[in-house]
Amino acid sequence: MTRRSTRAGVASLGTATLLVASLGGGTFAQGSPEPAPAAAAVMSYPNYGGEVDCEARTFNGTEYRGSIKSIEATDASTVVFTLCAPDPAFLAKVAFSAFQIDDTDYLLTAGADRSIVEKPNGTGPYQLGDWVRGDQVILNAYAGYHGDAALSPTAIFRWSSQPGQKFIELQSGNVDGIDNVQPDDVEAIEGDPNLQLIPREGLNVFYIGFNDTAAPFDNEKIRQAIAQGIDRQAIVDQFYPAGSEVASHFVPCSIAFGCEGESWYDFDLAAAQALLAEGMAEAGVDSISTTISLRVVDRGYLPLPEQVATAIQAQLQDNLGITATLDVQESGTFIDNADLGLLKGLHLLGWGADYPDPTNFLDYHFGEGASAQFGNGFPDIHAALRAGASTAVDAERQAAYTDVNNLLKQHVPMIPVAHGGSATAWAAGLQGNPHSSPLSNEVLSVIGPGTDDQLVFMQSGEPAGLYCADESDGEALRICEQIKESLYAFEVGGVAAIPALATECAANDDLTVWTCTLKDGVTFHNGATLDAGDVVLSYAVQWDAAHPLHLGRDGSFTYFAGLFGGFLNAPPAAE
Repeated sequence: MTRRSTRAGVASLGTATLLVASLGGGTFAQGSPEPAPAAAAVMSYPNYGGEVDCEARTFNGTEYRGSIKSIEATDASTVVFTLCAPDPAFLAKVAFSAFQIDDTDYLLTAGADRSIVEKPNGTGPYQLGDWVRGDQVILNAYAGYHGDAALSPTAIFRWSSQPGQKFIELQSGNVDGIDNVQPDDVEAIEGDPNLQLIPREGLNVFYIGFNDTAAPFDNEKIRQAIAQGIDRQAIVDQFYPAGSEVASHFVPCSIAFGCEGESWYDFDLAAAQALLAEGMAEAGVDSISTTISLRVVDRGYLPLPEQVATAIQAQLQDNLGITATLDVQESGTFIDNADLGLLKGLHLLGWGADYPDPTNFLDYHFGEGASAQFGNGFPDIHAALRAGASTAVDAERQAAYTDVNNLLKQHVPMIPVAHGGSATAWAAGLQGNPHSSPLSNEVLSVIGPGTDDQLVFMQSGEPAGLYCADESDGEALRICEQIKESLYAFEVGGVAAIPALATECAANDDLTVWTCTLKDGVTFHNGATLDAGDVVLSYAVQWDAAHPLHLGRDGSFTYFAGLFGGFLNAPPAAE
């Protein structure tokens, strides 16, 4: 069974009252048919059936792996997050687009019927004009925006997964900016006075993933053998642009504590073949035939997916005698299948930084709240990740991430291949601040049009949905960044977390309690005014797997579980 089918029987909006509503309309207690008076002025989540026991790691007597103890609105403009352990990355996490804030009334209706997936309502500088499926997403400047007005009245997102097509569109003047410039197009862009190339720091990783629940990749020696039998340097040399490098660790070394511990295996064909023979004998197999699953969408971490997949296919055959067929899937389907653990062979995926901390790369992929992408996970890695995420002491974090990286090398849930250099390119005559973001979240509102009133940006694919609490693909996240906002944001073109919907989130001395004060006078695109109840509900529907609004496009909410450790009322693992 899937997570979504498990939750479907928990509660429906027709039979259960919602646990939290806006302060303006009062609070709901589970099982209570009427809202409590607004004068109560205090709303805490969870506020029913008990509380999180951080020491026992339980909620209502059931296992709870998460790091949040409670979220409380102490008045209309103040939200207090109480954590089970210190979190030095808290501000960076709440700045991320998966944790954008929704209006309560809109969430109660559009979240219930899932129309929020295609019709987001936010507080950002742009509001959704139209989403023409298969063609473009049109955004219009929001006249009531609380910050600096968008420089371009209209921003349009288009997409193409064809290598080189984005450059053709830019060169012809059909679009004003493009993402992930192909290596072969760099020289032409640099030589064209009508265009400008803006490099992007490679805060990403491309990896070859395994699902350790599927034979023969449930054998650790076989995974270790493949790790040593793939010539990663040859792949980088042949397919990656300048500024790229072979990955020594899963996390880029420019991120603090990312590259502690042992470097990844060197290419060693003799050792790989010997270890593979041992592993196959243990597994009782004479040969290995598998698939390499991928999507044909270029990324900064993987600029030429089909070519790279074909090269890996050839190396597996030539170096290790492993036969692999390519399994190309539609982008959204591929991501969903990875999250659900449905990819049983090898798969090619990657990650671009959402914020510059090891928790973003490591906890999301390998922590207790991670998806089933790599299988069941490893308790020793879980313990080391908890230690690294719950201290602000540098020496303790260094020790924890040394353990994590050494254990990743031992268990090989994936093979880190490359940290890819990439770039955006723009028309030379644009106003404002054309830029590349190291987090791939370019802010279009600070870029003005050239000769018309619209700014057209071409990325690599169409979003699967625009309720980004339940999306994990860069195509969706970049568009959500223009429409909706989180408590904090990242500075334009940088990685520093700065206040957005909050004027400040201040921590206590041990970083376990964070008090966030909301900005006054912020309105949503539907005219509603932001208050603390909106924040609590926006987090609650993600946090609680039994919440009637824990829906979204497919109901995975992988970022929340990955970055905050797990859900309340977590459903049983998929069978």
